[in-house]
Amino acid sequence: MSVAAAANQQQNLTAAESDPQTLGWMQGFPPPQDRTITFQNGSFRSFPELRWAWSNIRQLVPTVNVWRGAGPASVLPRADHDIGASASVTMDGRPMTFARMLEETYADGIAVLHRGKLIYERYFGALRPHKPHIAMSVTKSFTGTLAGILIAKGKIDPQAPITDYVPELKASAFGDARVHEAMDMTTGLKYTEVYTDKNSDVWGLRRANGMAPIEPGYEGATNIFDFLCAQQKQGEHGKAFAYKTVNTDVLAWICRRASGMTLSDLLSERIWAPMGAEEDAHYHVDRIGTESGGGGLSTTLRDLARFGETIRNHGRFNGRQIVPSQVVEDIARGGDPEKFKPAGYTTLPGASYRNQWWVTHNAHGAFMARGVYGQGLYIDPKAEIVIARYASHPAAGNAANDPVTLPAYMALAKDLMAGG
Repeated sequence: MSVAAAANQQQNLTAAESDPQTLGWMQGFPPPQDRTITFQNGSFRSFPELRWAWSNIRQLVPTVNVWRGAGPASVLPRADHDIGASASVTMDGRPMTFARMLEETYADGIAVLHRGKLIYERYFGALRPHKPHIAMSVTKSFTGTLAGILIAKGKIDPQAPITDYVPELKASAFGDARVHEAMDMTTGLKYTEVYTDKNSDVWGLRRANGMAPIEPGYEGATNIFDFLCAQQKQGEHGKAFAYKTVNTDVLAWICRRASGMTLSDLLSERIWAPMGAEEDAHYHVDRIGTESGGGGLSTTLRDLARFGETIRNHGRFNGRQIVPSQVVEDIARGGDPEKFKPAGYTTLPGASYRNQWWVTHNAHGAFMARGVYGQGLYIDPKAEIVIARYASHPAAGNAANDPVTLPAYMALAKDLMAGG
């Protein structure tokens, strides 16, 4: 069998066949050589190895803690309800159940809250209730929410030039951009983010933020700040949405400057501790200890659900107002669908992007935090549900997940509203 055919066979493994426990990844002392996953050889990013890696980031790269605080964990009241049989139809017309959707999209864990109660919680693969899983770009929505809090406190002006906070970006693509343009990803940048293209700029970002090894002879940036300062402009700012993680890392830099705090301390103080998180979270960091604000956060599934419930309740959770309500209302209103449309997300018709959140503008006003390989936080205000999901799908892009997950979420919402 050729190398390409073998790789293709690996990609076609089902969730059950690719289960890291079944395949024996990283088991034994030491694990066998052909079952060892490392950062340096890049195997952690391959499928099926990533099914283990996304639940074990701390064994692969340096991280910094997000302290949960000294208080008790907030209560997530349970009202178990087996929703596995909830029926939907995929975007390509196939009948589906909620349980089958989880298998088909390589879920590592799912937590569903309805009216604040945990009605359904399941774990698969390497994930466990106490273990953090990498959130990938769901991290962006935390960064956007922190920026919103700082705006509400008068520490950041969204209309101000980015260089008011980070003068080092003067000669870069961000030199004439405004804060809100980075928040909504409407900057005009040369940077590309194509996960399947090894020459795409996203690989330069991964090398800079510590999530890809540095090969011999590499002359690019080896930390996040240097990478951002090297970004070049293409097109006009403010005209159209284009999903580019460097916007979020610039926003994280602004948040650090405006607050005088690291991103991990800021998240701990403003959200994680007041929310009553059950476990510490952590960010992976670059070679000088800087957190990846665009994709580096790992949390437990329940704590991700707690954050979603905080947002669903207009920022109020654990007996206190954690996020100012106007911050959440601004997100939920969404951005400009006309600016979003040229990006060509066929699974998200009529959607928009606002403050690092995806807004569906569907009949329920649902909005989402989304990350590659199937990470997601889905908030449906009308049905009063929050769905937190971690996954390790073979394909990075959410176009592989959406046709199955999004109809399942809407069908479940309707079932729960009807008392099903």
